[in-house]
Order: sequence, then structure tokens, then C-alpha cells
Amino acid sequence: MARTEVVVLGSGFAGLETAFRLRARASEDDVGITVVSDRDDFLYRPGTVRLPFGAAEAPLHVPLAGAFRRRGIGAVIATAEGIDLDRGQVHTSRGRMAYDRLVLATGAASRPEEIPGLAEHAHSIAAAGALHRLGEDLRWAAQHARHGRPQRVLFVLPPGNQCAAPLYEVALMLDTWLRRKQIRDSVEIAFDTCEESYVQAFGPKLHELVSRQFEARGIEGRTAATLAKATERSAVFADGSVREFDVLATFPPQVASVHYSGLPCDERGFLRCDPLGRAVLGRPEVFGPGDAGDFPLKLGYLALLQADAAVGAIAAQRRGTTLSAGPSPVVRQVLDLLDDAAFAQIPLAPGDNPARVDESSSRYWVSTGAFWRAGARLAEAALSARFRLGLPFRAGSGWGALGRAPGRTRPNTDNLVERP
Repeated sequence: MARTEVVVLGSGFAGLETAFRLRARASEDDVGITVVSDRDDFLYRPGTVRLPFGAAEAPLHVPLAGAFRRRGIGAVIATAEGIDLDRGQVHTSRGRMAYDRLVLATGAASRPEEIPGLAEHAHSIAAAGALHRLGEDLRWAAQHARHGRPQRVLFVLPPGNQCAAPLYEVALMLDTWLRRKQIRDSVEIAFDTCEESYVQAFGPKLHELVSRQFEARGIEGRTAATLAKATERSAVFADGSVREFDVLATFPPQVASVHYSGLPCDERGFLRCDPLGRAVLGRPEVFGPGDAGDFPLKLGYLALLQADAAVGAIAAQRRGTTLSAGPSPVVRQVLDLLDDAAFAQIPLAPGDNPARVDESSSRYWVSTGAFWRAGARLAEAALSARFRLGLPFRAGSGWGALGRAPGRTRPNTDNLVERP
């Protein structure tokens, strides 16, 4: 069997898990792998929500050069500029590269310009640099509050975002951070979302958990509040209501980071993919795992699952066999609350809408506790360690423990910590 050349664009969750998983299953003689990315490290983005509250960014970066050398994976620091689908070539800023299989894992980007004033007057939480700047403004707000000048911090989730959970994390962590400084009573926190319920994609149980957390912490929340525009000190909503703020934080609308001419995509540029193996519709040699694809949830956890699906599809194509359907995915999401955490296990229902929560499943539950935060930090350390070695995370003991633990005992779902 001739060697298959696989080019992976992107070095995030989906790109690296695809490359490392594929190498774990195939030797260099069978499959050549080249990763093309505009950076030489991996950034653990879920951990960046801690940056406004004093966490260091350096531990979130994982160098990749050694991992690529160790696993016989080529690495090119470049940006993708186009694809010649007929010739099977990628055009990059460093030249052309031929491929037999192409994995497009270039992720999503923010487009705050969709809402007037959002780019000028709001702090985005989409990038590490923006989170550092948010932290600077929050420290100024804390100083003002300490000196008797009450502050108002507003969080807004606008339409077009498919990764809502991090904004809730920052809002809830802010409450804890202010309480530690003993100035919580001098800072109002409000949260407005365009969705009909909190973290709507995760179903009613997480909505109930967030509602209880907001009530216990004194956070004023609203659903079905669609942001129309932002000014220097106020947010104007579609229903005509106005919220004043001193600090505005948002997770802006998302679009695909890269548009690929000639490939089918939705209205926001996300690649339309076969849900089974993440192959782009009509192009079985091209795959779109992770945030670059059209799956209506953008999560690192799902990107790992989709990377494995893409690797399975590539392996099946090499063998000339049919890829078999696996079970419907179960999403596991941790909301970091700074002193403890909320955990949600969300089984997705099979069918035409792959993001619909299977609310009747016994596997659908939520819980809170400091042990979930410790578990999330251990999973973060395990993933970083495996990527540093060029190993796929899903093949490690950390992933196995993550998958087995919830099934052994169902934790108490009512142990929410009440706040003074």
C-alpha cells in the first residue's frame, strides 16, 4: 500500500489530536504527516479564563517542536492561503504542499464588528491578550470600588456565538475574586444573554444550575436579551432596554478563521461535514474536525472526539472499509468558579440535530464541588504533558479516567455552595 500523505492545517485541539492519534495508529512508512500552523506551540485555551484574575499564561503554552521530531511529524510555520482541490495541493505562505488527505483544523475567529460599538467598547474573552486587558480594567474597577466609587460590570453574550460557557466562567469567577478582596458589595455584576436559557445548548439542567449560582451570588441575569449596540458606557438591547456599565465583557460572534473556496460551508463560513467521520461533504479526502466544522458547539472536548472520528475515517479509507457509526457523543464540561467548579455531563441525542440534548438519559446530570475543579486541572496537566510528548490525549489514562468516573457513582447534584 502506497504511503498516504496527510497535511493538517492548525495546531489546536483538533489539529494536534488528529496528528498524534494518526501517528499512534500508523508508522512513518505508511502515513506521512505534516502540521502547518502559524505558531510553534499549543495554547490551552480553556485555561485562559483564569488570566484576568492573576493566573500566569506561560504554563498554558506547550512547545511542539520536540513532539513533532519525536513522532516523525513534519512541521511548517506558515499560514494557509488556499487549496487547489483538483491537484491536491495546499497553498501556504511558505509555498505549496501536496496531500492525499487534508485536515482543516483552523478553528473559529471572533467578529465583534457585527454589532455596532462592540469592538470599540467591550473586552472580548476570545484571546489571551484580550483577557489580560480585561484583567487590567477589573483591577481598576476594584480600586475604584475600594475607594467608595461603586462599579458595574456587565457580561453580554450576543447572537452568533457557539461557545458560551467561558463567559459564564469569567462572570462567576469575578464574583469569587471580588469576595476575596472584600469589595463584592461595591461592584454590581450583570449577565445578559441572547439565548432563551443560560448555556442553552447544554439543556435545562445547566440552566437551573447557573440560575441558582447567579441567585446565590447576587448576579443579575437576563435571558432573551439581544444586544443591538454598545456605546462607551451603555449597552442597548433590541427590546429598547439599556444597561449602564463601567466594564463590558463579551464573547463576540464567531465565524470560521479561514474561508476555503470551493468547499461547502454555512453562512458563517464553517465547513459542512459528515457527522460520522467529519469529512467535508462531497470531498471525502478533506476533513473538518473541531471549530472549523459546522458542528453547532465549539468545545475542546468535542474537538478531540471529532479528531478521533477523522482519524478513523482516514484509516477506513486506507483499508477500503466502511466507517461504522459509534455511540452518540457525551459532552463533559467544567465551569471554573475559581474556588470550586460546576460539572455537566450532557449526552447528545442522535438524529438530524447533533447538538440536541438527550434530556431523558440517565447520563444527563450536573453537579458542583471543589473536586471537579481539581479534576479539570489534572486533565489540563495530563493533556499538556501528552501533547508535549506527541501523544494523543484520548489514548491516555487521563481520558480513560475522565470517561469512567461519572459512570461509577452519581454525585449529589444539589450541593451548590451558597454565598453570603
